[in-house]
Amino acid sequence: MGLSGCAQEDALAQQAKAGDNKNYVAGDGSVTEFAAADRAPAVEINGKLFTGTTIAPSDLQGQVTVLNFWFAACAPCRVEAPQLEALHQEFKDQGVQFLGVNLRDEKATAEAFEKSFNVTYPSFDDKDGSVLLAVSGMVPPGAVPTTLVLDKQGRVASRVLGEIQTGTLKALITAAVAE
Repeated sequence: MGLSGCAQEDALAQQAKAGDNKNYVAGDGSVTEFAAADRAPAVEINGKLFTGTTIAPSDLQGQVTVLNFWFAACAPCRVEAPQLEALHQEFKDQGVQFLGVNLRDEKATAEAFEKSFNVTYPSFDDKDGSVLLAVSGMVPPGAVPTTLVLDKQGRVASRVLGEIQTGTLKALITAAVAE
């Protein structure tokens, strides 16, 4: 009696075993929304942006925050960068802040990426994993890109694993702003 019928591989496990040397596991594109009553406590992010600015948990209070986990060599990150910037421009006057979370790059590489894609919002230098650790359970360590929308209390309101779709992320941000 074997249990082989119980062991079914998911798409992320298959990517990890592929051996294609892309150095990331692409998310499956799934979108998860969390009802306000079911949200975990506010995330406790303490980190430093490439600009040198330090971000504390209080900086995520009182406004909707979009956190996008990325690095320069990630192909889907390159595709979604212009879309994220367009949404940043659309929502910044509504008090929505966008913050990138760069997981691998040195400052010069991150800045070159931001310049190439005209990204104007700042990013965390998270090579030490402190921001990623603060959202553990919400962002799988290897699933890049991942985008979180935090509500005005700093709680995760929604998550997109993988490359964003502009309309979907716009709807998630709009819902969080309306709360």
